Amino acid sequence: MNRKPPDPKAAAKRAALNALRRARRAADKAGVELSEWEGEFLGSVEERLKTYGRAFGDPEKGAPGASLSARQGVKLKEISAKAKGKPKGLNRRGFIRRHASPGEVD
Repeated sequence: MNRKPPDPKAAAKRAALNALRRARRAADKAGVELSEWEGEFLGSVEERLKTYGRAFGDPEKGAPGASLSARQGVKLKEISAKAKGKPKGLNRRGFIRRHASPGEVD
């Protein structure tokens, strides 16, 4: 059999389109209303993926074979989390300042 190896760019494009569709379906199924901006974001990113194969133009904003920029990936994860009813925002803790022991300089 003469099978072509899978095209990594096409696979990345398919994966990104599927992730966008999953996020929208999850929001619809859960009854979560996306904001106007979120709906527009999902639509415009999907349109750019279909037209250009990737959703960003500046190569410094994402990996060479990726279809979404780093920021677009973060926003997509936030929309997916909102659709699943998970808390908003990232689970980050700030730096914890250590108190100086007696005799130490701060």
